[in-house]
Amino acid sequence: MKSKRTARIIAVVLALLMVFSIIWVAIDALSAKAIVTQAEIDKLREEKKDYEKRKQEIQSRINTIEFERMAEVAKKSVLDDRIILTGMEIDNINSTIDLYNELIIDKEREVGEAINREDAQLRKYMMRVRDMEENGIISYLEIIFDSTSFSDLLARLDFVGDIMQADEMMYNNLIKAREDTIIAKENLEITVQEKEAEKVLLEKKVDELNGQLDEASELISSIEATLETESELYAVESAEADRIQKEINTKVEELRKQEAAAAAASRVRGTGQLLWPCPSASYVSEGFGVRLHPVYNVYRQHWGVDIPANYGVSIIAADSGTVIISEYNSSYGNYVVINHGNGMTTLYAHMSSRGVSVGQSVSKGQIIGYVGTTGVSTGPHLHFEVSVDGNKVDPEKYL
Repeated sequence: MKSKRTARIIAVVLALLMVFSIIWVAIDALSAKAIVTQAEIDKLREEKKDYEKRKQEIQSRINTIEFERMAEVAKKSVLDDRIILTGMEIDNINSTIDLYNELIIDKEREVGEAINREDAQLRKYMMRVRDMEENGIISYLEIIFDSTSFSDLLARLDFVGDIMQADEMMYNNLIKAREDTIIAKENLEITVQEKEAEKVLLEKKVDELNGQLDEASELISSIEATLETESELYAVESAEADRIQKEINTKVEELRKQEAAAAAASRVRGTGQLLWPCPSASYVSEGFGVRLHPVYNVYRQHWGVDIPANYGVSIIAADSGTVIISEYNSSYGNYVVINHGNGMTTLYAHMSSRGVSVGQSVSKGQIIGYVGTTGVSTGPHLHFEVSVDGNKVDPEKYL
């Protein structure tokens, strides 16, 4: 009777081991989820290498005699390209850090699961050890000596072998569980270290960007260092502003003709009530109208308002409409113009990068770009203009 009870216990133990092995395989399959995240990090690293290569090419141009012979405004354009790429590197690093944060969560989950598996396997092994201490070799002898024939003896010997094999498997599973826990903890530590390395690199790139912004601002300041250069610069800016306004008027007229056709009946139109175009900024540093230069007493027309803001913060569409210009030039830098219908357009200049393209419909409040200092600009800010029926007007009257 006792031998049958012992055999039943051993059979249950073997069944539990088989079930545990199936669960183990299933958990291992679920753990593979983090591979996708690591692949995304590798992709970002490849993009980072591309940005570094392009920056090296720009720096090589800066280091040449050709750069020294360029006009000052043309030099600023080259510096703008370098600043834009550094900003893209910073965005890349921030995206990498975000992915590392997700990967760390996965790794912490894997460590927890590995510890739980190890604890469960240890409990099973300890139960088996206690059972062996209580019964030991006697259980095996009972199974063998209770045999009724030679063939029954051979069958019972095979059964004892299976028990011993199951014990060995249980021990090996315990060792594997411990090894998996150690590996999971090591992988977590490596991921944390890689994230910290990215944070150090981010600080370095932010310092690099600030240095480049200072260099670009010094260049524009040097252009304004003499009255003659200041007057020339003003003439260039005024001519560029007139050219852009003519281009805006032409495109608005084209859109009006399209709106008259039935095919353009669904074109996005604005409300006429404008949102503040830079949510993270709060004031105007230079308003619309004629302004007196604080050093040289030169009067100059300012066709919009300047809104100081941190480099890289979002710029939004002041109203719904259609993008009619999205490009770069030496005066306005990266700039976007949106037609809102009813003769109204808005212009957003000196962006670090543009987020919309010509012909695209945008909603009121949608992100269309990011604050920068491209073009003739001495620091990060948004230059914002409003035109009504082809004439520039004071934006503050509409905000």
